[in-house]
Amino acid sequence: MHSYTFPDHENMIGDVARDIGFTHISLSHEVMPMVKIVPRGTSATADAYLTPCIQKYIQGFVSGFDDGFKTKRTKLQFMQSDGGLVPVSNFSGFRAILSGPAGGVVGYSATSFEADNGEPVIGFDMGGTSTDVSRYGGAFEHVFETTTAGITIQAPQLDINTVAAGGGSMLFFKNGMLVVGPESAGAHPGPACYRKGGPLAVSDANLFLGRLLPEYFPKIFGPTEDQPLDVDIVREKFTKLAEEINAANPGDTKSVDEVVYGFLKVANETMCRPIRSLTEAKGHNTSHHTLAVFGGAGGQHACGIARNLGISKIILYRHSSILSAFGLALADVVQEVQEPSAETLGQEAMPRLQERVNHLIQNCTNELSAKQGFQTSDITTEIYLNLRYEGTDCALMTLKPEDSWDFENTFVQLYKQEFGFALTDRKIIVDDIRVRGIGHTLGGDKALTPKHELDTLDIKDADPVALRDTVTSVYFESIGRDNNVPVYRLQNLPPGTRVTGPAIIIDATATIVVEPFCAAVVTSQHITITVGKGERKKITTELEPIQLSIFSHRFMSIAEQMGRSLQKTAISTNIKERLDFSCALFGAEGGLVANAPHIPVHLGALSHAVTYQLNYYKGNLKEGDVIMTNHPAAGGSHLPDITIITPVFDKGKIVFFVASRAHHADIGGLTAGSMPPFSKELYQEGAAIKSFKVVQNGELDMKGIKHYLYDVPGSYPGCSGTRLLRDNVSDIKAQIASNQKGINLVKALIDEYSLEVVQAYMAHIRSNAENAVRDLLKEYARKHADGVLSATDYMDDGTPISLKITIDKDTGNAVFDFEGTGPEVYGNTNTPESVCHSALIYCVRCLVAQDIPLNSGCLEPIDIRIPPRSILSPSETCAVVGGNVLTSQRIVDVIFKAFGACAASQGDCNNLTFGKNATDKGTGWGYYETIAGGHGAGPGWHGQDGVHTHMTNTRITDPEIFERRYPVLLREFSLRQGSGGNGFYRGGNGVIRDIEYLEDDIQVSILSERRVFRPYGMQGGEDGKSGLNLWIRHVNGGDKVLTLNLSGKNTALFGKGDRIIIQTPGGGGYGQPGDVAPAGTNLSSTPHPIVKASGSLGAYKEMQEST
Repeated sequence: MHSYTFPDHENMIGDVARDIGFTHISLSHEVMPMVKIVPRGTSATADAYLTPCIQKYIQGFVSGFDDGFKTKRTKLQFMQSDGGLVPVSNFSGFRAILSGPAGGVVGYSATSFEADNGEPVIGFDMGGTSTDVSRYGGAFEHVFETTTAGITIQAPQLDINTVAAGGGSMLFFKNGMLVVGPESAGAHPGPACYRKGGPLAVSDANLFLGRLLPEYFPKIFGPTEDQPLDVDIVREKFTKLAEEINAANPGDTKSVDEVVYGFLKVANETMCRPIRSLTEAKGHNTSHHTLAVFGGAGGQHACGIARNLGISKIILYRHSSILSAFGLALADVVQEVQEPSAETLGQEAMPRLQERVNHLIQNCTNELSAKQGFQTSDITTEIYLNLRYEGTDCALMTLKPEDSWDFENTFVQLYKQEFGFALTDRKIIVDDIRVRGIGHTLGGDKALTPKHELDTLDIKDADPVALRDTVTSVYFESIGRDNNVPVYRLQNLPPGTRVTGPAIIIDATATIVVEPFCAAVVTSQHITITVGKGERKKITTELEPIQLSIFSHRFMSIAEQMGRSLQKTAISTNIKERLDFSCALFGAEGGLVANAPHIPVHLGALSHAVTYQLNYYKGNLKEGDVIMTNHPAAGGSHLPDITIITPVFDKGKIVFFVASRAHHADIGGLTAGSMPPFSKELYQEGAAIKSFKVVQNGELDMKGIKHYLYDVPGSYPGCSGTRLLRDNVSDIKAQIASNQKGINLVKALIDEYSLEVVQAYMAHIRSNAENAVRDLLKEYARKHADGVLSATDYMDDGTPISLKITIDKDTGNAVFDFEGTGPEVYGNTNTPESVCHSALIYCVRCLVAQDIPLNSGCLEPIDIRIPPRSILSPSETCAVVGGNVLTSQRIVDVIFKAFGACAASQGDCNNLTFGKNATDKGTGWGYYETIAGGHGAGPGWHGQDGVHTHMTNTRITDPEIFERRYPVLLREFSLRQGSGGNGFYRGGNGVIRDIEYLEDDIQVSILSERRVFRPYGMQGGEDGKSGLNLWIRHVNGGDKVLTLNLSGKNTALFGKGDRIIIQTPGGGGYGQPGDVAPAGTNLSSTPHPIVKASGSLGAYKEMQEST
């Protein structure tokens, strides 16, 4: 821990390892001296695994040459993930994971970016199984923490984002929608056209539509690898698939061409979605970019991608299909050095910072000049400070201005661009000092872009008779099937030739499709395509499977970008680091249309909140109004979850809503963190707001915010107003801005398609989900003769939660009746009805074994009956803080038990809060976290260890950040071995979290379940172990120590040296232990690999979906 700044202990371990005999030792502070032990530790692990293997390969490679390498007459350099070359002596495994794609970024930055006009470039690298997207605006965009293949790496890497759509991405028709990927046909068997029995894939669609020409491909396919691409099997498979799609939509018969092109449209939209996120989430306008296209499949999709994104210019380098390799030859040699810092940016610290920078510069230049042989004139250095505002964890690597040391202004401008605002009242902290030394391999002369040559050429249209190689038949959406599309060989087109679409340009390693209304100009090294808007096919309000898939992506993209906006603009750890928030889009009547993969417990509840406000105001909402609410009776979950709702109007009529719900660290009440374990009345849990127009006529009501969050909750006996009013206000502003982001994106969608079409597809998306759920329920009704399922489970206080499900086998309608559930309790495990709906929509969506949109249509076939004044439908004044995080988990357990889906998971969120000076808003502070446990096993899988499950998926704070920010010592955070239930499939283990407090008078509260009733096993599997909360207490501050059981729910004043040890429950096992799998177990493996997103967008998505 903290070896980035105090490496002594880690060095001692390294010495022990050397004494034992290890020859390669990776020490995390040497691998990457940055704060956060988890990514730094996994980086060191990756380095220890990869570097010896790579060095062994290099030794074998070098041994095949004469002694030139040894005498250093010949230089041997390797590409790193950051886009720079390093000598063989400095090459390490963990810095090389994305070295191949990094070559592509270097390649297009040198061949496509015009420094004169500064227009940024989006890199689009489409290969066989996936597509990489990136951005270059005059400087490489680095990220310092990414996840690849499940391993988090902390090192400078170019921000390259992999999306699950490439030439090998498989094509499906599922639940009325066209689906592309994420499964991949791979290289073997490959797409159907490879003649190895493979499935239909994107490459097959291009082949069928005439965008790939077999006669220009080598004959390397089939079992003997000597046959051409198979057009016949592709035609046969697509004809059959088109018949299936048309049979499912008898009122809208499509030709085979239209169906196949529909799959390409869905594939293009799948790729456009992350491109929008990559650019717009960082404050850039996507349409104000050039599209640099490379990779073997990029040329077939370039025009379609550019048109979808509103981009008007495409550049393809002549060697675009091997640009990643070509980029290696263009890369500079890089030497990076970095060290941690804890300075506060300002005049007083600047001399010390400059001294350290000069020291690092000397290290870099010595390495490049003395060891690499670069002349001083060929060496430049870039100086960075990794800066953040005090009290936040979002650091930005800030480049020193060319002519000054004004890091402060540069950081503020960068922060504004990224987040939309600046925290002018906060100090700026220097986390790291970084120097990047660059040895220029080509002397800085890289005039490889097309502009200069284009300006000198006399552009002439291609003679289609004289220059074309042949003609072919190609399908285009705007003109249909054209049987006379000219095909040109690139080698036969002299510089200055303009090829007007439709046309195909063939190179030795690439096929470029020039679509109608586009024109390609050939230069000596490039093809530059100007993209015309053309005629967009008119979309009607009638349901089309193709458009259903596209609108599903577009709606989801809007919710995702709202979430990115909220996470970036918020201040609190809960939102920015733990991602405890949700964003969603709703129809005019309040029904959920789309949500990003955020917090499951928010899903159904958000729709209730919107519907409540719609009924509350009854037509009295107007443009410029924004509503704030958190009351359980108004669709809230628990009080810290504040919802911001914005209605959107067209011609005075509400046409849709956007909303964001975020967990605020404190909103008043009895205890810091607003999660009191012993609350009995709602007012004890903090501010309770049914409806408040936080914005009216576009003006933020600051007085109203203070009144509702501070004055009102502080007026109750023993309670305080919010202890973090400033953070509350900042996060509310962030939620409002997030909603506005969603509004702008939906309005852009309406401008593109019309209001009527967008609203129609909002309804179609929900109908699609409804049909999938009906089919699911019919399937379960067939398995149970009477169509009745039932289950009961218990809260730790003995309150039963009972469920009886009655399904109509003909219609798929179902009644979920919670009759028999216990009455509301004199405590805080009461659950608002909206949370019960969230649990139900989550479970139903999990049970549907298809990728369907999660929206209010999922509940359309279900009649939910909850007895009033029960624990699931309490009166308005009842405490509910535990219901949202505890009882919701038990509802999920009961539903899955009734369906026999899987064993119980930990059934708990293990809510821990602590803080100090609870009634003082000036010095008071609080911290809140939820702690992972064991996942239940199921038919075909073991339960995962140490994860969040079901109704929450928030991320816990990194231990080093945790200890640096709060007066605590994290003694242990480990898996609780043996806590998962035994079975044919074992339940996941819980965790042990041991925290010592370093100050007196810290109020610690625990709110947890499954301390009495253990998580159930299924099909003979054993139960998981129950949890345990212990207080290691120093009596009167002395040496005498007591170990006290805090039980499931408690609060206490901890002194210096006191500890809380939380042992979380394990998951239940599935099936009796032994060699025979239980009935109904799915033992089959997935035949095709699934391509997972990577890069900064993939890492963000993984954080959202981690459970």
